Amino acid sequence: RPNPYQTSLLRDGVRRYLQLPADQTVLILHAKVAQKSYGNEKRFFCPPPCVYLSGPGWKLKQEQIKARDLGEAGFRVCGYMGLDSMGSNLMETQKLSFEEQPDAKGFSCAKALYISDADKRKHFRLVLKLFFSNGQEIGTFHSKMIKVISKPSQKKQSLKNTDLCISSGSKVSLFNRLRSQTVSTRYLSVEGGAFIASARQWAAFTLHLADERCARSEFPPREGYIHYGSVVQLVCTATGITLPPLIIRKVTKQYALLDVDEPISQLHKCAFQFQGSDRMYLCLSTEKVIQFQASPCPKEANRELLNDGSCWTIIGTETVEYTFSESLACVCEPVSPVPLITALQLTGGGDVAMLEVQGEYFHAHLKVWFGDVEAETMYRSPKSLMCVVPDVSAFGSDWRWLRYPITVPLLLIRDDGLIYSSSFTFTYTPEQSFIPGQQVLSDVPQDSDKLLDSIHQEFTRTNFHLFMQS
Repeated sequence: RPNPYQTSLLRDGVRRYLQLPADQTVLILHAKVAQKSYGNEKRFFCPPPCVYLSGPGWKLKQEQIKARDLGEAGFRVCGYMGLDSMGSNLMETQKLSFEEQPDAKGFSCAKALYISDADKRKHFRLVLKLFFSNGQEIGTFHSKMIKVISKPSQKKQSLKNTDLCISSGSKVSLFNRLRSQTVSTRYLSVEGGAFIASARQWAAFTLHLADERCARSEFPPREGYIHYGSVVQLVCTATGITLPPLIIRKVTKQYALLDVDEPISQLHKCAFQFQGSDRMYLCLSTEKVIQFQASPCPKEANRELLNDGSCWTIIGTETVEYTFSESLACVCEPVSPVPLITALQLTGGGDVAMLEVQGEYFHAHLKVWFGDVEAETMYRSPKSLMCVVPDVSAFGSDWRWLRYPITVPLLLIRDDGLIYSSSFTFTYTPEQSFIPGQQVLSDVPQDSDKLLDSIHQEFTRTNFHLFMQS
């Protein structure tokens, strides 16, 4: 049975965290597919896997290390990234050195990773191990699954093979290689509010399929797979900055093909024509992104001649984000495995409502917290936790007089006080008869306890709602 004094201290600490979160976030960006290397060649992953470190918790950790007289050198973050089959042999991984960016985020990328033909797997994950430069381990973090391909498909894609097709609403990266030289690779990115072609960093863009019949200002997104000839919009996932509506074209031998409508595949060459323009295409010029006017082909009306800078390679990307806070933890244990919540499922009713928390990397040392209230938690598997939904009175609000919805964040807290935040919240909704603007009972009868008890049971049975904030 936990010590009530320690429980009270922990709850006070969680309240302070909720008022001023001191999170540390590890963000991994990588491509969905990787092209295999054959023989002695090393076909490096393109775009290279990137790691970003953000959040005020990193600064707080630095101050703690300084207080222990370990100096600046003790705080520097370093790491290694490799394929998940490489084990602990650091010679087969790539060392990462993090540099601070103008937005205070730490950044590093693994430019020299590849998968050889000796590796027969069709899928793999990347493994990131982070340390402080004083030797203290931060934790181990995994990418999402990456599909191995031998080379870009030259055949017309079938929607039966959806692994290689690109769907509306998915994230992509675009890169360009002048004269097919690896050293000249430039990635479409955003910097200072403008689109640029960067040799160092790449941005993930959400690719939306648009309804061509709508006005350009409306541009509602549609579901489905992207075909050549479709009107699309590229939205930077980090900044929200958007390019004008574009028509995506297939590229063959530096020609844009105007009459192709087949599905787009991973690592295809493509071009982006500005909708409504006179053959103007998205183009790079050194590090600038400009518009280039293609030349018509007199003998073939369905083709337009492009320059090298207008030919882009498209590839799907994935993002995985791990967030934790050591503000209440006083241990040197690694923060991993960092649990990831993917879904919530409410079950039961009456006096006891149960919430199933679904996700990855769960273990028996985790407790679910509704804001600053700890819930009775049961470990089921690495992908599932069950907990009892606390009564709303635990938040200082008596359900009998609840007037407004109460929304609390969902946290997972490890036994040692390490906090894992999430994008999920839980909302308590008042009984409909108690919603503001409606008449509230003024005279409560003698047997009000039975009446209120029945209202309470109905409330707990039907009026819990779950929300995920993206």
